[in-house]
Amino acid sequence: MQDGDELNALRAALRQVAADRMAQDSAHDLRHLDRVWTSVQQLAQIEGGADLKVLLGSAYLHDLVNVPKDHPNRSRASTLAAAAAAPILRENGFDNHQVAAAQHAIAAHSFSAGLVPKSQEARILRDADRLDALGAIGIARTFAVSGALGRAIYDEADPFAEQRDLDDGAFALDHWPLKLFRLPEDMLTEAGCAMAHARVADMRLFARRLAQELGRALPDDWA
Repeated sequence: MQDGDELNALRAALRQVAADRMAQDSAHDLRHLDRVWTSVQQLAQIEGGADLKVLLGSAYLHDLVNVPKDHPNRSRASTLAAAAAAPILRENGFDNHQVAAAQHAIAAHSFSAGLVPKSQEARILRDADRLDALGAIGIARTFAVSGALGRAIYDEADPFAEQRDLDDGAFALDHWPLKLFRLPEDMLTEAGCAMAHARVADMRLFARRLAQELGRALPDDWA
């Protein structure tokens, strides 16, 4: 097989593993993994210096242990996923170096884990995963996750938190300025940063439309 055929076969195998073993929700499902893989390839092509096989393994196994966002063990999810991924990677032809590289990328991709990505693959995976929290899909995922957790879309009295502290534990929309609007500045690749800024611009446009529908003026820090 050609390299492309080998990657396609490996992708199919790892995607099936994820389908069988990953606890899925509407924001962390096979389609999320597919989108991350697409972004990973885009970033790798622009940035260079990355092993696509390692990126493929880490893209499809990075959420192998999916702990709910409101769970006390959430910060350990990525390290647990990295440990669970190792035997799967070996079974699918990854050598020891590739297994270690994929494990590091998986462990370091998480926002809550607080680990520093030390390889190009880890930097690319982290950026790709964070890109999926932004833009049109990011809007959808914010409301899907918040709805599943029983949170309101916005505070009826003060939707844009002009006179109160932001609280994304109560209101979905608060998650944007509290975390998501800040992600472009935290990207680790130039391409990822550019893509993130473009996606945040789309979210700000949505906020403007929402403000209009609510009959309110959008605060400057949201615009």
